[in-house]
Amino acid sequence: MEAVTNAGPGRPRLTKQRRPGPTAQAEILDAAAELFTAKGFASTSTRQIAEMVGMRQASLYHHFATKDDILAALLEQTVTAPLELANRLTATTEPAAVRLYALLLFDSGQLMAGRWNLGALYLLPELRTERFSRFREERQQLRRRYREFATAVLAELGTDDESRAGLPFRIVETVINERSDAEGGGTGTGEQSPALLAEAGLRVLGWHDAESLRAQAERLLAMARST
Repeated sequence: MEAVTNAGPGRPRLTKQRRPGPTAQAEILDAAAELFTAKGFASTSTRQIAEMVGMRQASLYHHFATKDDILAALLEQTVTAPLELANRLTATTEPAAVRLYALLLFDSGQLMAGRWNLGALYLLPELRTERFSRFREERQQLRRRYREFATAVLAELGTDDESRAGLPFRIVETVINERSDAEGGGTGTGEQSPALLAEAGLRVLGWHDAESLRAQAERLLAMARST
């Protein structure tokens, strides 16, 4: 089931705009993301989300029929863009190491730059239900693309040991725990950067001069974004 949304004007607001976003839907998603990541999904009501946006609860339902629809839209934001990029990168003729570096740069960058740490929602028990099957499948597709690029890198290095092929995907998702630790006052250092993670993702495969690929990967990213 797709998220039920409506981009029309809906009912009048109770107050002037309170949340960042070009549309009412974007404002709702921003408020929900804050509440879901701070209070938890189960503990957040649609009434609370509507109040944070400054609209009536009935107006929220004009844009999203259920709280599950809001969560699905937030989760898909984290995987749709990197998956689309990964699919574009498969059609390029650049070496696999450059393509993997570009994907790591983009994916880790968007996980770091998000206003809220949406990856922290990946472990919600609700995600096991059929409603979130599209998100689970897209995340699996993204994981497979990572593995394909990593396997090709290992081949370029002259090894058929694929036991490390799943590591780059795991490394990029360390951003999620790092942000959780830092935001919760834990041990997160906040010193990660997309470039450092991209280099780490290649080093675990045995590529020790990953930094030399950065300029090529950035050019590839710029080309992929323009198509």
